[in-house]
Amino acid sequence: MKVYVSADMEGITGLVDAEDVQPPGRDYERSRVMMTEDVNAAVRGAYAAGATAVLVNDAHGPMRNLLPDLLDPRARLIKGRPKPMGMIEGLSSEYDAVLCIGFHSRAGVLGVLSHSFMGHEIEDIWLDDRPTGEIGLLHAAAAAYGVPVALLTGDDTACDETKSWDPSVATVPVKFAKDRFAAQLVPVAEAREAIETTTTQSLANLAAASDHGLHRLTVRWQSASVALHLGAIPGVERLDDRTVTVEGEMLQLYRLFNLFLRVCTAVTSNQPYC
Repeated sequence: MKVYVSADMEGITGLVDAEDVQPPGRDYERSRVMMTEDVNAAVRGAYAAGATAVLVNDAHGPMRNLLPDLLDPRARLIKGRPKPMGMIEGLSSEYDAVLCIGFHSRAGVLGVLSHSFMGHEIEDIWLDDRPTGEIGLLHAAAAAYGVPVALLTGDDTACDETKSWDPSVATVPVKFAKDRFAAQLVPVAEAREAIETTTTQSLANLAAASDHGLHRLTVRWQSASVALHLGAIPGVERLDDRTVTVEGEMLQLYRLFNLFLRVCTAVTSNQPYC
């Protein structure tokens, strides 16, 4: 059994503020340890379930957050950016399950550090007219590979969002949102134990996953300039000054969306594309 781990940071045990998750934040270095240990709990749970290989993709921000020297040595790590498939770089149909560690709810939800792809001026995303964020896009892309999402950890709003996409996904709430930068925390040892045991249980009851149809991805940006530049990509249509839409197979859309993010970074920072 091959297991793939996508590791974000906002939904990690104990973290609630931008200072926790963005370098050079006051608590960022400590938070890297917390992130690595949440991932280690999932790795232990995967091997307890009979995993033969675990690949971890650092999927947050600079994608250089996990500490290789503290990571369970049985796992392999993808670190750094850019990556063509972003948060699911390295995933393929060879894997049997996806574990999402440290995820957060989408923009507009009153969850801990909620947003949709921070730093990219995204106001809203829709997949087939359904509001979505990082959780929904990852779930749909994994299904296109034929790989089920078995587990997600994060705050309670991220867990609720996941269940709304797929009730079969096991979830572990490691904190309960009080506001966007405040939460009631689950004790660290208790949260890690829950991640490990729920990972093992989830891998013993995997649901089938498949998606071979066409989808429509629509993104509303805060900046009209981003939409203007994206409109030059073949197949991308501008619906208004700040909204673009495109149709295609899910994996094509996911890779194209990661290109959208690169264009957005270049446009909003006034930097060259390459």
